[in-house]
Amino acid sequence: MPYDPEKTDADLIIIGAGPAGLTAAQYGARANLRVLVLEQMAPGGQALLIDKLENYPGIAPGKTGFEFSEDLHRQAEGFGAQFLTEQVLSLCREGDLYTAGIGKGKRSAPAVILATGAKHRTLDIPGEDTFYGRGVSYCATCDGPFFKNKKIFVVGGGDAACDEAQYLSRLSSQVILIHRRERFRAQQALAQRVLRNPNIEVRFNTVMREIKGERKVGSVILEKTSSGCKGTGEIYEEAADAVFIFAGITPQTSLVPDAEKDEAGYIVTDQHMASSLPGLFAAGDVRAAPFRQVVVAAGEGAIAAHSAAAYIDSLKGESY
Repeated sequence: MPYDPEKTDADLIIIGAGPAGLTAAQYGARANLRVLVLEQMAPGGQALLIDKLENYPGIAPGKTGFEFSEDLHRQAEGFGAQFLTEQVLSLCREGDLYTAGIGKGKRSAPAVILATGAKHRTLDIPGEDTFYGRGVSYCATCDGPFFKNKKIFVVGGGDAACDEAQYLSRLSSQVILIHRRERFRAQQALAQRVLRNPNIEVRFNTVMREIKGERKVGSVILEKTSSGCKGTGEIYEEAADAVFIFAGITPQTSLVPDAEKDEAGYIVTDQHMASSLPGLFAAGDVRAAPFRQVVVAAGEGAIAAHSAAAYIDSLKGESY
């Protein structure tokens, strides 16, 4: 039976309003779809916290993440996308329709773009939240260039920590990589490159207890550990200009437990951003991808909206 728009609240529901979701909203609305964006926070997602977005093509000398997010939001609304400030509590599919359960009822559509992003795992130490965006970062390619020739601490022992330390070592000869255990859990090849890098000082059996400063990061409190990761009591303070934390990230996929995911829990899609579930598309940090940047998320959002429009046309019997 062909899709009947009169029986749904929207043609396309987008869950999440970061760069991927906002771009998808714009492209979906421009494709003459009834687009409904559901976001529990302000539009922009993690981009709101970017102090200066200087590497987005065409934006020079740069904008704050807030300004960039506001522009995306206005564009999407200008093309007709509707926004609701609601947390999506559930997502179910019956027949050809998805139903999103929210605090004030339900909303239905034949297609959904999941753009819920991922959350960085934190160290949960004093100063981490206080200095986020002022020396504390979770993305070397985003913020590393602000700290050229500065003293940079990197926290972590996996592939991401080693990769990002390598990147930062091209910007500064004062990169200190600390890991709570006595050896890396990264791939051997990555670990060896770090250990051989003259710009990286590796400190095993070391944990960060606090990040201090006034208006920005100024120092860190470190503690030596035993091989079992328990503190030995040797605590010291050391000057620092930046702290890059790579304790892992957690994709926000709880709404779609049945969608195919990779080993790290990210949603697997094809090149059209289509997931393993019919009518469900994914874009941005929630999706399995080799590179995560604002410009990548925006591109994926555009592709997801285009693919969703084609999917809806097929339900109407209007595909071409």
